[in-house]
Parts: sequence; C-alpha cells; structure tokens
Amino acid sequence: MPEGEIIVERGSTARDLGPKLNRSAGDVVRFLLLQGEMVTATQSLTDDMIELFAAELGANVRLVDPGEEREAELLAKYFEGDEEEEEHEEDLRPRPPVVTVMGHVDHGKTLLLDRIRRTNVVAGEAGGITQHIGAYQVTWRGHPITFIDTPGHEAFTAMRARGAEVTDIVVLVVAADDGVMPQTVEAIDHAKAADVPIVVAINKMDRPDANPDRVQQQLAERGLVPEAWGGDTIIVPVSALEGTGIDELLEQITLVAEVEELQASPEGRARGTVLEANLEAGRGPVATVIIESGTLRIGDPVVAGAAWGRVKALVDDRGDHVKEALPSMPVQVLGFSEPPQAGDELRVAKDLATARTLGEARAQRFRLSGHLPAPSAAVGARLEDLFEQIQRGETATLNLVVKADVQGSLEAVTESLRKLERDDVKLAFVHRGVGGITENDVQLARASNATIIGFNVRPDRRARELAALNDVEIRTYEIIYKLLEDIEAAMLGMLTPETEEVVTGEAEVRQVFRIPRVGAVAGCYVRVGTITRGSKVRFLREGVVIWRGAITSLRRFKEDVREVQAGYECGIGLSDYQDLKEGDVIETFEEREIART
Repeated sequence: MPEGEIIVERGSTARDLGPKLNRSAGDVVRFLLLQGEMVTATQSLTDDMIELFAAELGANVRLVDPGEEREAELLAKYFEGDEEEEEHEEDLRPRPPVVTVMGHVDHGKTLLLDRIRRTNVVAGEAGGITQHIGAYQVTWRGHPITFIDTPGHEAFTAMRARGAEVTDIVVLVVAADDGVMPQTVEAIDHAKAADVPIVVAINKMDRPDANPDRVQQQLAERGLVPEAWGGDTIIVPVSALEGTGIDELLEQITLVAEVEELQASPEGRARGTVLEANLEAGRGPVATVIIESGTLRIGDPVVAGAAWGRVKALVDDRGDHVKEALPSMPVQVLGFSEPPQAGDELRVAKDLATARTLGEARAQRFRLSGHLPAPSAAVGARLEDLFEQIQRGETATLNLVVKADVQGSLEAVTESLRKLERDDVKLAFVHRGVGGITENDVQLARASNATIIGFNVRPDRRARELAALNDVEIRTYEIIYKLLEDIEAAMLGMLTPETEEVVTGEAEVRQVFRIPRVGAVAGCYVRVGTITRGSKVRFLREGVVIWRGAITSLRRFKEDVREVQAGYECGIGLSDYQDLKEGDVIETFEEREIART
C-alpha cells in the first residue's frame, strides 16, 4: 500500500485508480459491484466511488481536477525563479500609482475621469452607465498616474473587486447631495479588504443641495474619519461638471503615492493582470492588461489562464501602437489564441512552446472539470413558466444560456443572476460565453430546455429562425437593471406586457463610400425583408450590437427611395454613425407590444 497522500484526478477510471493504490482494475470493479455499483474498467468513477474504495484500503487520497497536477508541475518547471528575479533591490524603480475610481452608480466617476483625461467617455455608455472596466494613464505636472474606471452599479461588484486587487490607491467618489449609498459602502469594503489607502472626492459640489458635512459624518461612521476631524482620510471637494477641485485631487493622489513609495522592477519577464478581454472583428482576441512588473514587449510569448500566444501588437489607452509596456502601464495586448478570462494573471514564458503547453494544460483542466446540468423535462424553458411551477409547489429551475459582449459583463451578469436565487427557484447556467447569439447556442438551449439571455449582443438571422422553429426564448438586454427586473418579475408571476421586436429587414455592408460633406455611406445588399427609410436600426459586427439609431437616407442608384426589398442593392446613410466596415450587418426593426399569455 503506498505511503502518504495519493493524488487522484476526478473522473478517473478503475484502470487509472487501481495501479495508484497497488490494485488491479478488476479489484476496483469487483469491490464496487459488491456495493451495488455496476461499472466497467473504462468508465469514469464518481468522487464517492473513489473515496469508498480508498477508505476500504485505508489509503489517504486527495482528489484534484483533471490537469491540476500537470499544471502545477509546469509552473514549477518553467516559471521557477521568476519571483526571485523580480526582487533584486538594485533593479527596483519608482512606478506610477494605479488608482481605482469607485463609488455609487451615477455619482459622477466617469465624468470626473473625463475631466482628468479631457476626453469624453460618458457619451458612449448605454444609459450613461459604465458597463466595462477601462484603464487610462494621464500625466499631471510630470507625474504619470494610471486610472481604472470601475462600473458603479452593484451588478459589477466582481469587476470592481478585481479592480481593487491591482490597485495602489482608491478614489472614492461620493455625491455631495446623495451621500453614502449601498455601492459606496461596498466600495469602502473592497478598498479595506485590499488594504489600500482611500482618497475621498466629494463630487457635485455645484449642486444647490450639496451637504459635504453630512457626507463626512456618514464616512466617519464607516471608519473613514476626515483629516479635518483628526482622522487620516484625505477628503477633497470637487465638481466634475465645473472642473473645480481636480488639481487638488491629483495633488493628493501624488502625495499619497510618494508616501507609499511604489516600486517595481522593469527588468525580467513581465507579469500583469487581465482587466478585460473580448473578441474583436479584424483584431482577434484583445486583452486589456495592467503590467505589474517587468517589461512586456512585442514578440514576447505570453500565457494568461488557458489563453496563450505571441504578442503581435501593444496598444496604449490613446489608441497608439507602442513597442513595450512598463510597470503600471495599461495596455491592450493582441496575439492571444483566445480571449483570456478577466482577472487572469498574464505571464511571459521562456518560449512559445512553454506558453502553449501551459495554456493547453489549463484548457484541458477547465474542459474536463466543467460539467453541464443534466437536461430535465421539469425545468422552465420560458420565463412565464417559472411562476406556474412555483405555485404548484415545485422547485423551479430556470436553465440559462448567457451571452455577453465582453468577459467582464458576462461575469457581472452571472453574479447578479445568482443573487436572485431562492429556495424555490434555482438558476442553472447551461452555457456562458462571449460574442453574438449563434445557432449552436439555440441548439444547446433547445436540448437543455433553456432560455437564452443576451447582454449587449444579438442573435444572427439563422439563430432567430432556428429559435422560432424550436420555440426557444431569446431575451436581449442593454441595461442590466432591466434584465434583473424581468427575472424577478417572472418569479413573482408579474411580467409586464412585452414589447416584441420584429426584425423587418437585414442588409450586409458590401462597400463603404466616403462622400464630402455627407460622411460615410454604406453600399449594401438587402439579404432579408425590406429596408425602409426612417426605420429604427441596429448595427451589428460579429453579432455584437455596436450602435443603434435610424436610417436617414436610402438610395437605389442615384434615386432617393422609401424602401428597398430583399435581393436588391442600395446605399444607406445612418443618422450619426461613421465607423462602417465591410461585412457589418444593418438590421431594421419595429417594436410591437404583445400581452403576456
């Protein structure tokens, strides 16, 4: 009998397990047969079966996910010594602080950054709410500072927590008229858990009902005692709208950074953290990374989670291509085999073969350890069915296929939905992924009796047709509040009359013309339905919604026309969108209200 702890992979067969415990596969099969379990030598065993057989022999086994042991071996073999390499004191250099801006939804975080960066981020956000993490570097009086703008809505707690992990200083934005709100408290907790200094910016000081004293009192109750009251919390009154107090805020940030004596070595192989990752048309997998130590260069072999590759391009926050990224620098990395997961650690490997070996070992582990809920006839395929099951006293299970535009949104939507679970309502995530809703998603939803939820993404035409044919429900959202409200309302049997979107036409952009004083005009081929001037329109790239608006001009040859039907070519001018590319899809639709059944 082997001494000590024996590592056994989950899902091992009798043929794998026997030799590890000095027994044959036949011994394992016979023992389990006596326990009433009919298994073959090549059939995967459950955790209970493995532990039962080990207990019979008095063996001490530790179950690990498939591939976990292999991954640990690879890390020890190929990345051993990296940490020591980073810690040579003579190589340490001062680095810019990484500042995370946190606070309650709509307290002015993005507008404050907007003032600091002199650019406009707010206009592009759905409903004026930040949906993804963005990282930007600014230089103030010769001091570079990296800012992370974390979404403020409670749904994005997971993303905000991840922001705090790579953070040196937290700027907590509190509105002078609103005061401390639930997400403010959450942000304080995250900052305290990450053990980072907090600088409070009391925003909206221009409001007539601004009451900074009340805000300071509320902060003191949460353990953030202002310096003026004998505490150690720096508080700066600002108005992002009027641009007042910004210099004072930046000055305090640089002072705190000096006290913290932030240092990192630019030597050696780079390490960093993935903040955000997505798949972009024409660019492939793109990851937003903050470098923590070392220098990342073009051509470096990299691995982050299961994703691996060679750095093809580095793009800074202004959109400029750079040759290298130093510590504390936010940069977009192109060249991965697939989008890594937000929160993954990026490592530079010794060579591409090493990066690939580790990435594939992790991919195998994720694949083997992942499992889908078994399809069941008792689950609700539609939201309306949930309440009926609850009333019948059954434990209702809503199976979901969730698709989102980027990894961070996907994680946030999942976490938000998990919070809605109750004793009588369970949510099962059959599949979660990034990108448009495809036929594969519809087939999976049909097989597992699931509802498809899309956040900032749309189904393509074939997916829509297949869903209609198989009675699979697809619900798409652009604001997370609405998504959560609908699921909650379904649990209460109080779904409001639904607005059904009827797609009236679909055209593919074949060529883009740039016309002086008019702008971009799309030369299109109408694939389905009828394109009508003045229609509501949705602009899709790889199934992801990138713009919504209206058709302002519609032409056949040189004639203005009211509508163009399937099979014909036409020129389409859009209300205020110019970033047209060949292969994009223009989808027109109508909204019709239908009563719930």
